[in-house]
Amino acid sequence: MPRNDGPGELVAAARARSGMSQRTLARRARTAQSVVARIELGETSPSWVTLHRLLKAAGFGLSAVLRRIAVDPALLDDVPRILRLTPEERLREVAQVSRFVSAARRV
Repeated sequence: MPRNDGPGELVAAARARSGMSQRTLARRARTAQSVVARIELGETSPSWVTLHRLLKAAGFGLSAVLRRIAVDPALLDDVPRILRLTPEERLREVAQVSRFVSAARRV
């Protein structure tokens, strides 16, 4: 299975590799087929327990690794200023960023 995929992609890949239908996987994991479908489509995010149960039912294990991610300190420089903004000011700022990103994508 590919790494860094979301839970839906992991469940879909495990199910496909095991040759199971959504219905069969759901039955083995003691859940509904619609739950498996919503997870695979990314419409819902399963709990760790549910994800583990689905992958186990497909014949796969689940493990987690805790690792520190590198964050550019410059990205955090603006946090104090943002925290001082009122909710309305934050919404205006988000709207401005959204307009900027939309304009940049059109170019």
